[in-house]
Amino acid sequence: MRGAARQGALEAGAARAKTQAMTGPAAPFGFRDVDASEKPRLVRGVFDRVARRYDLMNDLMSGGVHRLWKDAAAARLNPQPGETIVDCAGGTGDMARRFARMARRAQLRRGGADARVVVVDYNAEMVAAGRAKGSEPEIAWAVGDAQRLPLPDASAEAYAIAFGIRNVTDIPAALREARRVLKPGGRFCCLEFSRPITEGLQKAYDAYSFKVIPQIGARVGGDRDAYQYLVESIRRFPDQRRFAAMIAEAGFARVDVTNFTGGVAALHIGRAI
Repeated sequence: MRGAARQGALEAGAARAKTQAMTGPAAPFGFRDVDASEKPRLVRGVFDRVARRYDLMNDLMSGGVHRLWKDAAAARLNPQPGETIVDCAGGTGDMARRFARMARRAQLRRGGADARVVVVDYNAEMVAAGRAKGSEPEIAWAVGDAQRLPLPDASAEAYAIAFGIRNVTDIPAALREARRVLKPGGRFCCLEFSRPITEGLQKAYDAYSFKVIPQIGARVGGDRDAYQYLVESIRRFPDQRRFAAMIAEAGFARVDVTNFTGGVAALHIGRAI
């Protein structure tokens, strides 16, 4: 026990020393705090490693339920012909394909111009994996930062980000950037892992997340550490109420929250003021 206690003290001291050595503001990277300037590189490394099997892993980890969550989020966004829709942190294009198909179906019913769905993701490997899956004619792909989108002010009718905002270094900055590119009245839609609404579900979810998901990542994705980070990043993300307040502070009104699967994921909706 004394050896274990000593080792724990040494590790805690090393963590404190690392924090004190930071030259700038800290940012969460899983359960660690790192220099904010380092987080983009670390997150990019995670997604470089998981990009090839990212969609398969999502199916395995969620039992396919993530597809139902994404369908519900796309339905709430309600893409329309002629709209510009930003799919931020769009990765392999799961949401973008939904938006494009929904807008095209509406176009076939009543006419109108083609929609434009702009996928923006910080990770070039994820964008390459998305393009390799095939695209829709409405979709344009770009490598870019959620905190500095390559789009003009007030240029989009809708903005969506699904399971990506928790990986952003400065979440308030990303929310302000979403507001910047939206036209007044534009629709904001964020689907993200959140906080289960009962203690029993939280305990079961934690047990599954920390014991099972990294094992799946090791066996199928070949990278336990990447999926350990993803699990830890979920636990450090703000709960539904705090995140709704952050959205309102960024310049959105009529902020609404819908819990999926008892709060395992949550959909936050708002309108640009």
